[in-house]
Amino acid sequence: MMKDQLLDAVIIGGGPAGLNAALMLGRARKKVAVIDEGRPRNAVTRESHGFLTRDGIQPDEFRRIAKEQIGAYPSVSFVKDIAVSVAGTDGSFRIATANGQTFASRKLLFAFGMKDRPLAIPGLAEVYGKSAFVCPYCDGWELRDEPLVIIHQGADLMHFAPLISGWTKRFVVCTNGPDGLSDAEREELRRRQIPLFDAPIRSVDSNEGIVRQVVLEDGTAIPCRGIFFKPLLVPGSDLPQAIGCEVTEAGIVVTDEFGKTNIPGVYSAGDAASQRHQVIAAASMGAFAAAAMNNEMNLEAWRSNG
Repeated sequence: MMKDQLLDAVIIGGGPAGLNAALMLGRARKKVAVIDEGRPRNAVTRESHGFLTRDGIQPDEFRRIAKEQIGAYPSVSFVKDIAVSVAGTDGSFRIATANGQTFASRKLLFAFGMKDRPLAIPGLAEVYGKSAFVCPYCDGWELRDEPLVIIHQGADLMHFAPLISGWTKRFVVCTNGPDGLSDAEREELRRRQIPLFDAPIRSVDSNEGIVRQVVLEDGTAIPCRGIFFKPLLVPGSDLPQAIGCEVTEAGIVVTDEFGKTNIPGVYSAGDAASQRHQVIAAASMGAFAAAAMNNEMNLEAWRSNG
């Protein structure tokens, strides 16, 4: 086990960003450990879309293939665990896990993504990933021209309504309470004949994961074949703050274009460092962060041996 030696990098998180970073660093002959608990956010999804050559793949299969290919590079190891603390400085970080393992590493990459808060609408969890989704680029094609319920509010709604109209014109809006819309925005929806309901949602009724209707507290029942909603997300870890990384109000780690944080030797990639929540975007960020980490380590070695 690599924990008894100084690793070049520890990657916290084994999603697309962490896996692609591990691939790049493995090919660069760096000693790497990927620490991941094995509970990805997209596990609820039957298929993943929008990744060239992998469109429609099951998330579990995506990770299986990734690990199989990374296995060609023996300097990379996978640790099924949860990182619970980080300390140290550039060149000498210490990472401890929930199972009592410890790792020492020159560099750190946070790629733990985001997690969903519990879904407060009764019945929504039963359809999430089956007929209720958050991203039309990922799942809009499968629901094209179907009657949908959009659960959004305010400015987010006025961005999402024109977006979803490219996949279907048959949708209604439920704000699940006060809508946060201006009079002009309500008038725009009315003019476009988009029904708007602001009563709280009582339940989502479904059959084997396929939504049948959304029922409001006032008794209104809205038949539909699918739902798009805005999830409530929280960071997958608070370790970046613990080591001093700058984060936004939403908990997103602030980085430069190559994933470098304000703390020397610490990088972040994927959903942990971006609100572009797509598999292919996360993977590309992991690749660029890994390249930057590798360049930094090679330059450090070059100078120290000069």
